[in-house]
Amino acid sequence: MTTTFHLDNALASLAGENRLEACLDALFGWLRDGSPDRVAKRLDGLVLYLRDHPDNARLLAESILGRFSDLELYPALVRLGILSREGLFREISTRLYDRLVPPPVDREDSRDLLASLITRHDKPWLEALPAHGWLRLGRVLMAALESEARDKARVHQQEECLYALEMLAIWVAAEELDPELMRIDERLTRIDSPFIALQREVHAFVESRASVAGGTRSDDYPAIDHLWVMLEQCNEQVARFRRRGGGSLGSSVNASHLIERLEDTLKRIERLIVLTSPQPRIACTRSGLRLWQELLLATAEKGSIGAIWRKSTRMMSRSITQNKSDHGEHYISRDLPSYLRLIATAAGAGVIIALMALIKIRIETWGLAPLSQAVLVSLNYGLGFVLVHLLHFTIATKQPAMTAASFAAEVERNRRGRSVSRKLARLLLDVNRSQWAAVWGNVAAALATAFLITSVAMALSGHSLLSSDQITYQLRAISPVESLALLYAAIAGVWLFCSGIIAGFFDNRADHIQLSKRLVRHPALQRISEERRERLAHYLHENYGALAGNFLFGVLLGMTGYVGHLLGLPLDIRHVAFSSANLGFASFSDFQGWGSLSVGLLFVLMIGFINLWVSFALALMVALRSRSTLIEPGVLLVGIRDEFLANPLRFFFPVGARVGKHRHGAARQNR
Repeated sequence: MTTTFHLDNALASLAGENRLEACLDALFGWLRDGSPDRVAKRLDGLVLYLRDHPDNARLLAESILGRFSDLELYPALVRLGILSREGLFREISTRLYDRLVPPPVDREDSRDLLASLITRHDKPWLEALPAHGWLRLGRVLMAALESEARDKARVHQQEECLYALEMLAIWVAAEELDPELMRIDERLTRIDSPFIALQREVHAFVESRASVAGGTRSDDYPAIDHLWVMLEQCNEQVARFRRRGGGSLGSSVNASHLIERLEDTLKRIERLIVLTSPQPRIACTRSGLRLWQELLLATAEKGSIGAIWRKSTRMMSRSITQNKSDHGEHYISRDLPSYLRLIATAAGAGVIIALMALIKIRIETWGLAPLSQAVLVSLNYGLGFVLVHLLHFTIATKQPAMTAASFAAEVERNRRGRSVSRKLARLLLDVNRSQWAAVWGNVAAALATAFLITSVAMALSGHSLLSSDQITYQLRAISPVESLALLYAAIAGVWLFCSGIIAGFFDNRADHIQLSKRLVRHPALQRISEERRERLAHYLHENYGALAGNFLFGVLLGMTGYVGHLLGLPLDIRHVAFSSANLGFASFSDFQGWGSLSVGLLFVLMIGFINLWVSFALALMVALRSRSTLIEPGVLLVGIRDEFLANPLRFFFPVGARVGKHRHGAARQNR
């Protein structure tokens, strides 16, 4: 295979002290030239070229590996791919500052050397490079070196790895005293720490390996089984931190960041142990290749804000979505009693929403300044939603953000994140049926309440509740033909998703700060009897997220129009329940016939469809990502099709008995 990688001409003009950086730059430049899907072939072509040109292979090997023994490797081994101890926000500010004012480069530091060669744009082709390609390149270069240079490089690599290994073990032992970890697992104050035991074992291991002359293999080296046992116990302890922090104890950004750092450090320690211990050559080679790839990818993400944010907040995201999952089970009806109960609670919410819609219409007639009007509308929405929650009613569009987390939890429980079609299809049908039951409860009650209020107002005053201009405005506002109603419905869907995240965040916060225990001992509540104080503390702890999420959801809805006013953009919201109430007030103030009302109701249902599925899709995406799970769309669609063919009515009504009979019959037929 012919290549344009003219290494001999490139090396001839290089100064000795710059040869390493220049050769690596030429090598990486060759690999990144072209699309990522061709990079594996380019690497294979380079290997073939070096095999056919041994002189060039020797020049490249001497330029890269010959300088290898003079390069400081441990900074890359202990820093790249491992989060900083300073915390997430300090790390983000450091990365932002380094982008504005790049730090000085130390050419003797392996971390700086890689950073000067790789940018964040190189990640696609780095991920596309197979490990066996790097292995073949390394073998060609090592074979081209003289034996003395090879031994020197191996000894240097051994020394640097041992030094990095002991440093990382000390870091792990020091993390045990962090207050966040001790809060998550109080056993740390009473049990022998596996982290400290690991540090002792690593120290003994490093001392033994360092005593081996020249870093060569030693057949009489003592067994390291106990070292592996300690490492496994440390991994189990980190898994315990993650389970408890992502569950009922709550998490924080700092705790999530620290646990990610611990996990990454333990993985790096494992890699280094394999590299420096008398393991079989295959295991050492495999571990070395994985470490090399990790270092390259970590270098590509070194300045990435998004990468460190996703990694550091993963556990807290799981805690937030877990809280939503726990609450989401209450929004899913699986039998007729729960289905009817859901419609009844949704109807109660529809009555309150109709009153809130009327209050908003009245506020808009007062001629207030935009900010004052937005504040009053926000308070109307926020306090109204809080009242709905206090009365245990159900707003249909609040369901998706909660039920999506339950759906993601079910995905995670099945086959390591690969969905089981029938079970998830049934859950999705239950979610869909429950959401639309709540929608019909909201809409029917809101329309009925609007009709009653309008009729009473007309009977008492003798004229319609709304003026002709208000009627025209309200009917035009819900029409997707005459306005941007569907876009505004999507904006409301985004706020619905955000309200679920907010609720999960405050629930997680309540668990993290142990809110109920704080309130029970709060000085301002000591005049209340202990029993009432405990009930109040328990209620606020359990409903902290729901109250905050509902109120702030109202604020988001109410302030959208004002933000659009400030930006000069046509921003607004359309919510299915409020739209149905507005339709009722407008239609019954000047009734134009059932045809006009039916068209308006169709528009309202279109708004509801956008509300529900935008918020559900966003919430499901976040919930799946927080659990590192995936859905197989094709398999899921097959499951939905089978469920629909089994009993189409189950999409709309809980006909469980008939469905169950059909399902068992189908199962026997399949067997």
